[in-house]
Amino acid sequence: MTNPSPNRPLSVVLAGGGSAGHVSPLLAVAAKLRALVPDAKLLAVGSASGLETRLVPAAGLELALIDRVPMPRRPNADALKFPMRMRRAIADSRRILREARADVVFGVGGFICTPMYLAAHRAGIPIVIHEANLRPGLANRLGARYTGTIGTAFEQTALRGSVWVGMPMRAEVADLDRAAARPAARQALGLDPGKTTLVVTGGSLGAVRINEALSRSLPALAESGIQVLHITGAGKSLKDQAGNLLRAPGYHQVEYVDGMELAYAAADLMVCRAGAGTVSEVAATGTPAVFVPLPVGNGEQALNAGTLVRHGAALAVADKDFSADWIAANLLPLLRDEPRLIAMGDAAGRHGIRDAALKMAELVVGAAR
Repeated sequence: MTNPSPNRPLSVVLAGGGSAGHVSPLLAVAAKLRALVPDAKLLAVGSASGLETRLVPAAGLELALIDRVPMPRRPNADALKFPMRMRRAIADSRRILREARADVVFGVGGFICTPMYLAAHRAGIPIVIHEANLRPGLANRLGARYTGTIGTAFEQTALRGSVWVGMPMRAEVADLDRAAARPAARQALGLDPGKTTLVVTGGSLGAVRINEALSRSLPALAESGIQVLHITGAGKSLKDQAGNLLRAPGYHQVEYVDGMELAYAAADLMVCRAGAGTVSEVAATGTPAVFVPLPVGNGEQALNAGTLVRHGAALAVADKDFSADWIAANLLPLLRDEPRLIAMGDAAGRHGIRDAALKMAELVVGAAR
C-alpha cells in the first residue's frame, strides 16, 4: 500500500465516465478534493466515447483515456476478444497509475472502473468507491472486494462495508434555492417568468419515448397556457416535416442545458428519467417530478425512484404507459394543482442530501493517508 510522501502533493486518480450520471459525481468530488487539499494532483480516467472528453477538460481537470471494455452478455466475437482487451486495459491502467504516482483511486462505476480497480488492487493502491444506484453495478461489486471504503447514494444499497452518504453533486445544484433563483433562471433559459413551467428531459442522451409523447401533447399543453422547456438530448431535436425545429406556443426546445440548476429552478414540475443522479438532484433541490424509468438494464431506475414516490414527492409512470393520453389525464391536472406541487417539492426536499461530495472527498483523503 502506498502512502503520500510529505515531499510531494497527494495524487488522486478518479475513474469513471460515459454518461453524465458517472461524470457529474466524479467532478463534484474532484471539486471538493481541490477545496480540502489545494495542492493535490488530480487525474481523471475515462474513454474516448464518453461525455468526459468534453466535461472533464471544461472543469479544468486533466483526462487520461483507456479503452472501454464492456462485459460480453452472450457468446460472440466480442466475447472471444474480451480477455485480451481486458488485459490491455488493465496494463494501460497500471501505466497511468504508475505515471501519476497515485496514492488513491476513486471510482464511480462503469466499464472504465473494472480495469482501474484491478490495476490499483494489484499495485497495492487504496480504492474508494461511490455507488450511485440502489442496485450496485458490476464494476463496483467487483471493486468492493478490494476495499472497505464505499459510499452509496441510497440507504438501501447493499454493498459490504458501505456507508450512506448521498449523491455527490455540483455546488450549484446542492446549494440551489429554487424560489430565489427562479426569475433569473427562467430569463436565462428564454422563458416567461410568470408562466407555469414544465421541464422535460430524458437526460444527456435524450429519451425517444418521452420526446415522442411530448410532441403529440403540444396542442393540449399550448391550449392550457403552460410553457414547456424540452431538453431533447444530443442529436434528438424534434423537427417538422419540412425539417425545421418543431414549434408551438409556449414550447422551447434545446438539446442540452449546461447547468441543470437552471432547469430545476425554472421548473414547477419536471418530467425525467430516474437515473440515480437525477433522482438525487430532484430531492436535493426540492423539485416536484414525474419519473419515467428507463425500462432496460436491471430495473435500477424504478428502484431509484421508489423512495420519493412512496413519500409523495414524485409520481412514476412506466415507459410503455407514458403517452399523450397519460399526459392529458395526469400531467395537465397536476400542473394546475399548485398546492399539490408545493407539497411534492417540500416532500422531495426532506429526502435530499446536499453534502455528499464533501463526505466522499473526506473518505478519499482518509484512505490515502
